[in-house]
Amino acid sequence: MDMDALMTQQGMRTWTDDQRETYTNDAGDIRQMTQIILARLAHTHIEGDNTGTATRRARKVVRRLGRVARLLEKAAAEVEAFNAVYVRDVLELPDRRSKELERKALRRQRLGIAASGAQEQIAGSLNASVNGLHGIPGGPNPQFTPLNQAPQYHSPNPANASYAYPAPPASAPLTSITDHFPDIAL
Repeated sequence: MDMDALMTQQGMRTWTDDQRETYTNDAGDIRQMTQIILARLAHTHIEGDNTGTATRRARKVVRRLGRVARLLEKAAAEVEAFNAVYVRDVLELPDRRSKELERKALRRQRLGIAASGAQEQIAGSLNASVNGLHGIPGGPNPQFTPLNQAPQYHSPNPANASYAYPAPPASAPLTSITDHFPDIAL
């Protein structure tokens, strides 16, 4: 067997087909033999057998042949699976990898991400962080847009001095919920 020819896609496909056919044909032959042996042993009575003893003995004997047939069918399926994995993980892998590299390069080009540009951005960010820690003012942060007015926070306690809204006039009493909803009884 020429191993160089076997390691090609067509060579592996041919070998796989041969093995699968061999295993499948052997499994079929064994199943036929199982039926013949079962029928023969079921009708063979040995001295001292009770009713049905020969049939039970025949099933017990041919059970192993049934297992052999199942294992051969499973082996045929495993040979097919081997071929699929070989084609996917060995023969098609270089092509898939090159396509993946092309997709990555196209994505980088489309997004405008260059390796040197990313390194420059990282270095600039680190410099800005170091300058900020040492108290050196940097330029404006492009991710931060200042608001026209600083946010106002409201305290749940109206007596607090940092209450954002003006306090009601001293002459006006505080309203109650019953002023707005007279049906509620407190």
